[in-house]
Amino acid sequence: MSAAQDISWVNLALSFIILIVPLAGFWYYRVGLTRSTLIAVARMVIQLSAVAIYLEFIFEQNNAILNSAWVLIMILVGVFTTLKRSGLNPKVLAIPLFISGITSILIVDAFFLGFIIKLPYVFESQYFIPISGMILGNAMNHNIVGLNAYFEGLVNNQNLYYFLLINGESKKTAINPFIVRAIRKALNPMIANTSVMGLISLPGMMTGQILGGNSPSTAIRYQIMIMLAIFTGCSINLMLSIILGNRTAFDKMDRITPAVLKRKLAKE
Repeated sequence: MSAAQDISWVNLALSFIILIVPLAGFWYYRVGLTRSTLIAVARMVIQLSAVAIYLEFIFEQNNAILNSAWVLIMILVGVFTTLKRSGLNPKVLAIPLFISGITSILIVDAFFLGFIIKLPYVFESQYFIPISGMILGNAMNHNIVGLNAYFEGLVNNQNLYYFLLINGESKKTAINPFIVRAIRKALNPMIANTSVMGLISLPGMMTGQILGGNSPSTAIRYQIMIMLAIFTGCSINLMLSIILGNRTAFDKMDRITPAVLKRKLAKE
């Protein structure tokens, strides 16, 4: 198979013309998304261009410290984006979520890069950074849904939690219904997407490998591996975030800390 067809800068610039179609629809229906769409696209272009320049440097250096520092930055960005989008208080949950992010990456990368792919150098930038990024990006999306469902459910339904405690149930039993709901709400969409993968659409990594000139067979093997890595990473990250978050979301008397939703409640 031949390598991917290159795209010139002129043709890339021309590709923005297609945005006229959705923007015209926004204008016609008075949706009000035109400005936010243009800002989002501009940010995407600037951010991806900056990342491309930086990644060129990182790939050339291929240094474990530089690669790890970049992944740590991605974890930090993911943590604070998750907290902001979930309406959760960074003072209460930033550290637990950061630890969860590092732990999930360590487990998944060590297993897939070291044991499955058997890289002689686990911090190989070509593998370490993209795979870690895919895991963290997906984990962030599912954490936003899961953590919001869990902590908002606890605060808004405190009566159920305290009722179970008063009636002799342990804290573990009392919070279990909230954990179950959060995990189901966060991971069900991923499970559904996984079950139809290959039938409805070709996933991103597989498409990228095929466009890059790899055979469909190789692309499929990598796609299966990355889907397992993403699902495992998201699951570990979410469950660890809840477990570690509970250490700061409850006081010594097992009472829910109201400040866990401080920012969201302040808006309301």
